[in-house]
Amino acid sequence: MIDVINLALPFFGLIFIGFACGKIKKIPDTALAWMNFFIVYVALPALFYRILSQTPLEQLAKIDFIFATTLATFWAFAVAFAIGMAIRRGQIGESTIAGLAGGYGNIGYMGPGLALATLGPEAAVPVALIFCFDTLLLFSLVPFLMALARPQGASLAATALEVVKRIVTNPLVIATAVGIGSAAIQFQPPVALDRLLQFLQNAAAPCALFTLGVTVALRPLKKMPWEVPYTTAVKLVLHPVLLFLLLSLFGPFDELWIYTAILMAALPPALNVFVFARQYDTWVEEASSAVLIGTLVSVVTLTSVMWMVKTQNLPALFFQ
Repeated sequence: MIDVINLALPFFGLIFIGFACGKIKKIPDTALAWMNFFIVYVALPALFYRILSQTPLEQLAKIDFIFATTLATFWAFAVAFAIGMAIRRGQIGESTIAGLAGGYGNIGYMGPGLALATLGPEAAVPVALIFCFDTLLLFSLVPFLMALARPQGASLAATALEVVKRIVTNPLVIATAVGIGSAAIQFQPPVALDRLLQFLQNAAAPCALFTLGVTVALRPLKKMPWEVPYTTAVKLVLHPVLLFLLLSLFGPFDELWIYTAILMAALPPALNVFVFARQYDTWVEEASSAVLIGTLVSVVTLTSVMWMVKTQNLPALFFQ
């Protein structure tokens, strides 16, 4: 257990250092804009590209794995959405953000660094596939559901065009696609460029985790919304359980891929939950609370999953 604590402490330690700095030094959250830009548009794409481009192409064509992990994310979203609809009495917009809090984990900021530190560089491929297809799923669902919630807005065709534009211009999706293309043609970047990419790759996790802590600190919890305990339970407990079941149904898979997928499913709600809430001006305070509470609770739940993964104590059923 001490090995897992030693592994988890740097990650949660960086989050709490960022949280403490955000509380102590009252800097407006607008000051985080360039840090967020660096993480999303520079450091994480370098991480995804560099690892994927060095991966044999046949490892990237795991259709059954992609289907199982994406379906688990969809059902976690659907359950949290249904909870939101019940509590909010049919408010589609608010329920959509609640669904996002229950289905979309912090697979960009926390996922890559945590998985690679826990399982090694071999985890990079399943991490990238999960990120890419979870993002495709949820970045498609949210705008369409919001269009249903606000039918007086843009037409369905305009909404579809905006969804496609958001997906194809997402820097992490682009980096994934270019990395797969480089793997297909076995492209090797010049040494200087490769070292630059490695330098940026190493900066991704520390910057992302610190920024996560600061961002959560700048959005204090005013009251506990009714949905948040339920969406937190869906994200941190139900999502990994659903993934267990689906991987056992569509498997067998390589053990490392299973461990990686479970670790990714156990991540707390992503900051993008708050970003979407603010973009649509819907469920904003609740989304902030969901990210904060989910991150705090995940100190226990995610560390427990890390222990099971590290010690290979997952049920044998899923490896048969």
